[in-house]
Amino acid sequence: MDRIKERLASLRKEADEAIARAEEAEAKNKKYEQQVLTLEQEIQSLTHRLGIQEGELEKLEGKVQESKSLTQDAESNKTTVDSLQRKVSLLEEELDTAEKHSKEVTEKLRQVDVKAEHFERHAQRLEQERDEWEKKFEEAEAKFRASKAELDELITNMEGL
Repeated sequence: MDRIKERLASLRKEADEAIARAEEAEAKNKKYEQQVLTLEQEIQSLTHRLGIQEGELEKLEGKVQESKSLTQDAESNKTTVDSLQRKVSLLEEELDTAEKHSKEVTEKLRQVDVKAEHFERHAQRLEQERDEWEKKFEEAEAKFRASKAELDELITNMEGL
């Protein structure tokens, strides 16, 4: 019986140890389960944050792409503006040349107009002189006819004498 008691005491001791170990294991298990829950919550939180960060990353990549596109557009526009400015500069030079040529032509035209007026006045003067000479000629011819008639009359009178 002593042996049984010892055995029983030993079994009780083992059972108590096993219970203590089981309680300790359950406590550890609870602790680990709590840690697992905490870690799962942290994983969910991090996954959520990761999703948010990925969304922001996509937005930022979109903005970067848009900025690159705008930069390319700006460079293209700058090239176009430079080209247009060169064209404007060339057109301004052509305009200056055309205006200079126009001024020269206008000046020459004015000079031609002045000369034309001068020649018109000269032509009018010559026409007046011609008219005067024609008048003098007509007067001289009339005198000549009168003189000839007088001379013919004188000759006729002289012959009759």
